[in-house]
Amino acid sequence: MQGLKLDFKGLNTFVNEFELKNFENIVFNAHDMLNNKTGLGNDMLGWMDLPTSRDEKEIEKIKECAKKIQKQADVFIVVGIGGSYLGAKAVIDLFDSSFSNLESFSKRKHPQIIFAGNNMSAKYIKDLFKYIEDKDIAINVISKSGTTLEPALTFRMLKLFLEEKYGIAGAAERIYVTTDKEKGVLHDIAVKNDYPMFVVPDNVGGRYSVLTPVGLLPIAVANIDIEDLLDGAQFASYVYNEKNLTENDCYKYAAYRNILYNKGKRIELLASYEPSFRYFIEWYKQLFGESEGKDHKGIFPAGVNFTTDLHSMGQLIQEGKRNIFETVINIELDRTFLQLPEVKNSMDGLDYLAGKDIDFINKQAFNGTLKAHIDGGVPNVVINIKDLTEYNVGQLIYFFEKACAMSGYILGVNPFNQPGVESYKKNMMELLKK
Repeated sequence: MQGLKLDFKGLNTFVNEFELKNFENIVFNAHDMLNNKTGLGNDMLGWMDLPTSRDEKEIEKIKECAKKIQKQADVFIVVGIGGSYLGAKAVIDLFDSSFSNLESFSKRKHPQIIFAGNNMSAKYIKDLFKYIEDKDIAINVISKSGTTLEPALTFRMLKLFLEEKYGIAGAAERIYVTTDKEKGVLHDIAVKNDYPMFVVPDNVGGRYSVLTPVGLLPIAVANIDIEDLLDGAQFASYVYNEKNLTENDCYKYAAYRNILYNKGKRIELLASYEPSFRYFIEWYKQLFGESEGKDHKGIFPAGVNFTTDLHSMGQLIQEGKRNIFETVINIELDRTFLQLPEVKNSMDGLDYLAGKDIDFINKQAFNGTLKAHIDGGVPNVVINIKDLTEYNVGQLIYFFEKACAMSGYILGVNPFNQPGVESYKKNMMELLKK
């Protein structure tokens, strides 16, 4: 069942139907390049088949390891950077309590999940070790090569910590590795120490890897149904592969992005009215930033959390330079059913809202802001999610992955490489005298 529906009415005054029609052949060409594997980066299209060609034995192994981690650890540390943590963090935040890591285990029913290896801050690392010194720990280190500095540095320190705390054999029971199938520094460490190991597929890049063991193991540890997630993505893989620009919302979105780009709209804001989408927005930023930002081209992906950011970015969005457009994620059915209470003799001026659902009030903020931004010259696309379930989030993940690949090909770049990332690494290694 389709859980996503896109509303393009917020583009009506900015793009006409003839402009979209003129993109039809370009879109169909991008569709053919993806499906026939004839485009740039065609050796990195494994993400397209992940939902439909899943390895059931691997899924069971992930679920078994997740149960083992839940029993052995108070704190589960996911060590990775970029796509090695953003996807998992995005999904976990959507389904966990906003205060999950502060709750008791009986309420949470899974270990605290902490993400590390995504920075080289001495303060962050010191704070981490101070926090875990009296707790039972398990870690999942994620890196295809094992040489990326941030996770490698953190893993070395955590490995020593675990070996001192549990002994070498005991540590080996608590270190889970997700890496290349056959080669690399981390692969060799895992084989030598007999660590439980999961594979990052050769044909799936990091930013497309959330539906591989890279994302699925941490997500499973958080008691989130990974099979429902994959089922939703599988449904989306069929729906969003139709070679029809009128009916395929994914292709339409990719085309509209590029039409707006050609009209000078060089920044896309992904917005949500739910704070739990914060890291989904971060995942989107990496997905589109690394995929499209090359050859001196690319829409700059940014994000805002409303209504919070209306009190900081709202003025710029409303009246700043007209080089932005918005894509808003809207959850149609809220399941909290929380109402503003009625209070006798209140002095806060909120009696007119008493008895109304908080989500209803939030939705009116969404509707009012949407109208204001469109009237102010900001094109808007709304992605309506029926409700927040694993199945629908799986659809949303695949929607963005497919739209990103299509948009990159429409733009004329390779959506699956990231040559510019190596420049800073080269300079950093020279300064460190490697």
